[in-house]
Amino acid sequence: MIKIIETIFSWCNYLLLKIGFNPSIASYVSVIVNSVLLCALAYSIYIIFRIVLVTAMIFIARKTKTKFDDLLVSNKTAKYIAHLIPLLFVYKSVPIILNEFVYWETVFGKLVGVYIVLLVLWIIRTIFNAIRDYLKQDPKFSDKPIDSYIQVIMIVLWIFGTIIIVSEIFDIDTKNLLAILGAISAIIILIFRDTILGFVASVQVSLNDMVRIGDWITFDKFGADGDVTEINLATVKVRNFDNTTTTIPTYSMISDSFRNWRGMLDSDGRRIKRYVLIKASSIRFMKDQEIENLKRIQLLSSYIQHRQNEIAKYNSSHNVDKTIAINGRNMTNFGLFRKYITQYLHNHPGLNKDMILLCRQLQPTQNGIPLEIYAFSNDKKFENYEYIMSDIFDHIFASIKYFDLEICEMPNAADVTK
Repeated sequence: MIKIIETIFSWCNYLLLKIGFNPSIASYVSVIVNSVLLCALAYSIYIIFRIVLVTAMIFIARKTKTKFDDLLVSNKTAKYIAHLIPLLFVYKSVPIILNEFVYWETVFGKLVGVYIVLLVLWIIRTIFNAIRDYLKQDPKFSDKPIDSYIQVIMIVLWIFGTIIIVSEIFDIDTKNLLAILGAISAIIILIFRDTILGFVASVQVSLNDMVRIGDWITFDKFGADGDVTEINLATVKVRNFDNTTTTIPTYSMISDSFRNWRGMLDSDGRRIKRYVLIKASSIRFMKDQEIENLKRIQLLSSYIQHRQNEIAKYNSSHNVDKTIAINGRNMTNFGLFRKYITQYLHNHPGLNKDMILLCRQLQPTQNGIPLEIYAFSNDKKFENYEYIMSDIFDHIFASIKYFDLEICEMPNAADVTK
C-alpha cells in the first residue's frame, strides 16, 4: 500500500515538473497537493473501515448470545479502531510527502505519533469499560470494586503512554526517561498520594471482604448510614436512608472504624435490644388475692400454680412464719411480670425462637430498674422490624399496670397538679 502511495506522489511531482513549474516551487506545490490527496485518502479509508467495522460488530453482537460484544458496540470500540487505521496510514505517508522538508517531517510525524498513542489508550479504555459493564452484570462480581481495578490499570497505562509521548516529542530514550522518573518518584508519590492510598485500601477491602456494593454500613465519622452504591479507587459512595449521598475516602475504610450490617442481614434474625425503666418503689411482694387474680392471665396460670405449690411446700417444710410477707419464699409483681413477658415473647409470631430470647433485669440506675428485651425478629426488613419491636413494647406498656408496676418517667403537669 505504501509503495503504491509513494508511486502516486512521485507521479504528482513528475507531472508538476512536466507542466513547467520551477523545481523549487514545484516541491512546495507537490507537498500541498500530496497533503490534500493524503487527507482525502485517509478520510476515505476511515469511512470505509468505519462502515465495515461498525456494521460487522453490530452484526456479530446480534448473532451471539454473550452481552460482551453488545457492550463493545455501546462503548463505540469499533468506531475508535476505525480512526486508528487511517492514522497509521498517515504516519507511514508523512515521511514520503515531506522527505525534502526534514523539520516539518519531524514535527508532523511526532504529532501523528502522539495522536496514535492517545487513540490506542482510548481504545483500550473502551474495552476495559465494556469489561467493567459486563462483570457488573454478573452476580458473582456485582459486589466487587471493579471500578477500582479498572482505574488502577488505566492509570498505569496512562503513565506508560505519557512516557512514550514524552520520549516521542523530546527524542529521549525511554530508559533514560524512566531513570529520571525514578529520581522524582517522591514528587510523584506526593502528587498521587490519595490515589495510591485508595488503591491499597481498595485491594485490602476486597481481599478481606470488608465491604461490598449493596452492603448497609454505618460510618459515624462521615455521617453515613445506608447502602454502598459504588466503590472506586478514591471514594466509596453510600446512599443514606434519607436519600442523601455520602462520599467516604476509600482508605478510611481501613484506617477508621465503621459498622457493616451484612452479617445481620445474612443471619436468621435481627436483634431487638431495648429496655423500659421500672420504678423501684412499685416492686413488692404479691398478696394471695392478687395472685389469684393474676391466675386469670392465660400465659401465667400454669406457672403461678406451679410456683404456689413449690413455695407452699418450701415454707411448710421450714415452718416459715407467713404473718410477715418477707419471711420464706414469695412471689413479687416484678418477677411475675418478667415471666409473663418471657411467655409473651415465646408466643410472639414475629420472633425467631431458635435464637436468644429473654426478658432480663439490668443493673439498677438512679432513674429506675431497666427491664430489657433481648430477642431476634424473623423479619429483617426495616419497616417490619420496627413494627414488630413497637408491637412488643406497646404490649409491655399496656400490660404493666396489671401487675401494679410503674414506669419511671419525668413528672408532667398533671402529676404535679395531683
